[in-house]
Amino acid sequence: MTVRLHWFLPTGGDGRTLVDRHAYTDGGVTRSRVTPVSGVRPPDIDYLAQIAKAAEHLGFEAVLTPTGTWCEDAWLTTAALAQHTERLKFLVAFRPGVISPVLAAQMAATYQRVTRGRLLLNVVTGGDGTEQRRFGDHLGHDERYARTDEFLSVVRGAWTGKPYDFDGRHYQVEGGLTALPPDPLPEVFFGGSSPAAGPVAARHADVYLTWGEPPAQVKEKIDWIRGLAEREGRTVRFGIRLHAISRDSSAEAWRTARALLDELDADTVAAAQEALGRSESVGQQRMLALHGGSRDQLEISPNLWAGVGLVRGGAGTALVGSHAEVADRIEEYHALGVDHFILSGYPHLEEAYWFGEGVMPELAARGLFERPGKGGVGGAPLLVAGGR
Repeated sequence: MTVRLHWFLPTGGDGRTLVDRHAYTDGGVTRSRVTPVSGVRPPDIDYLAQIAKAAEHLGFEAVLTPTGTWCEDAWLTTAALAQHTERLKFLVAFRPGVISPVLAAQMAATYQRVTRGRLLLNVVTGGDGTEQRRFGDHLGHDERYARTDEFLSVVRGAWTGKPYDFDGRHYQVEGGLTALPPDPLPEVFFGGSSPAAGPVAARHADVYLTWGEPPAQVKEKIDWIRGLAEREGRTVRFGIRLHAISRDSSAEAWRTARALLDELDADTVAAAQEALGRSESVGQQRMLALHGGSRDQLEISPNLWAGVGLVRGGAGTALVGSHAEVADRIEEYHALGVDHFILSGYPHLEEAYWFGEGVMPELAARGLFERPGKGGVGGAPLLVAGGR
C-alpha cells in the first residue's frame, strides 16, 4: 500500500523562522496586528494560492488548513482557493462546538458539489479552554469530546438524505437532513490523545491523526485506537502530522533546522513553554514532554527533531535529514500502519518544493508513493526564488 501525502496552508501567516511565522498573533511576543513585520508573509489569497498550486503541481493530495482565532476561516479560504486549483483536496479543520451539526453537514454537502468532491474534514474538538471560550464555548475538556461524539452522530445521520432524529445531552434534532447528501462522503480526520478522545475516534473517525511522536509511541497509539475500533466493529486508518526539513545532504538539513532557532532567545522559549503548559490538551503535553523546554536533546529519535515545539503549539516535531533519510522515516511510520502524512515547513512555499522534488521521487522509487493525476493550472511548474 502506498502513502498519501498532504501539505499545509499557513492561513495565519508564514515566515522563514519560528519567530516570524504569524501575521495576526505574536505567540506571546508583543506585536502590532496592523504594522507589517519584516519576514512575515501575510496569508493573503495570492500567497496561499501559490502554495496551493505548488502543492497540486508537486503531487500532494490535499492541504490542511488550521482553525482558530489566530488564522483565517478555513471554510471560506479553501472555497476561494478551490477556484485556483483543479485536483487538490482541502482538509478543512473546524470546531464542532461552534456550529450546528446539521449546518455543518449541509456545508460539507455543498462544498463537495461546488468543488467536485475535494473536501476532507478535520474535526478539532479543542484542547485549549481559553481558545474555546473565545468562541463562547465553556464546556470542560471531557465534555467537549462527549459533545463531539453526538455532533458526528448527527452529521452522519443528516448525510443519509432521510429525516434524522437525535435526542442527546448536547443536541436535540428533529428531522435533520441535507436535501442532497455529499457525494462522495468526505473522509473524517480526528485527533485526540486523552481517554475521552479514544472512543470518539473509534466510533466516528475514518482517519485517526497523531502528532509526530517517536515510532514506539505512535505504535502505542495505533494499537490503542485500533483495539477500540475493533470493539465498535469498525476499521480506522491512521495519519501523522509532521514538519519536514529535507535537503540534498543530511548536514545541510540539520543546518537549516538549527537556523530556525537562531532568533529564539531564552525568554521567548520560556514564555511559549509557559503558555503551552497551560493547555488542557493531552497531545500538547505529550509534545512538551519530548523536549522539556530544553535545546540540549532535540533529536528525540533518528531524524525526528523537536525544535519546532519549543515555541509552536500543536505539531512540534520535524523530520530532518537527506531526502533518503526522510523517506526512511516515512517508510518506518508506514510500516507501523500510518498511511496519511500531513507535512509542513517554514516557509511553506519553498519547503513544499524541497520535499516534492527530493523525497517524493525517493518514495516513488521504493514503490511507496504514486503521484495523483497531473495537477496544477496548465500543468506548468511555479518558479520559486530561493527554493527548489
